[in-house]
Amino acid sequence: MTKPGSRLMYLLLAATLAALVACGPPTRADLLKKAASVKTKAELEQALGKPADVAKLGPLEKWTYKTADGAVIFVIAGEAVTTVIIRTDAAG
Repeated sequence: MTKPGSRLMYLLLAATLAALVACGPPTRADLLKKAASVKTKAELEQALGKPADVAKLGPLEKWTYKTADGAVIFVIAGEAVTTVIIRTDAAG
């Protein structure tokens, strides 16, 4: 026979684990949905926050956002978001 409080403890533990999983990194689909209407670098940062990595080459920037299922890379020219690259690995 189990103690009366042990069932409640297991339920709380399960709820806590579920909450932690939900707080993990977003998926590629999540990021793409949030960034669907962005046109500028400022809009992108407002929609997704700071990227995990920024690489610069002259006026071009590559912003990489790591996801639970790979990465999403945005290529920015000046202030304009020009290209989206979807990676299935997190190599970026």
